[in-house]
Amino acid sequence: MEQILMNLIAGAIGGNAAGKATPSFDLGTLGNTISGLVGGGVLGQLIPLVLPAISAAAQGGNLSVGGILTNLIGGGVGGAVLTAIIGAVKNKAA
Repeated sequence: MEQILMNLIAGAIGGNAAGKATPSFDLGTLGNTISGLVGGGVLGQLIPLVLPAISAAAQGGNLSVGGILTNLIGGGVGGAVLTAIIGAVKNKAA
């Protein structure tokens, strides 16, 4: 449960950072947060599939600082990427 929360929070932060860093992709604070939450949650669920060592450490109760950082980075990147994609699609449609 902690991993999901870390991914969601990091995704929201990453989405807002991507929106504010690139004004052409900005969806507004609420839009950036929602797309960041979704992106962080999705990528956060994919990371244990790609990196089984993190999944094994989390299940064993031995989640290390490296595992936590990986979840935070993965969630943040996922949120930023999805916010940029949605912003680009929104701009193309407008």
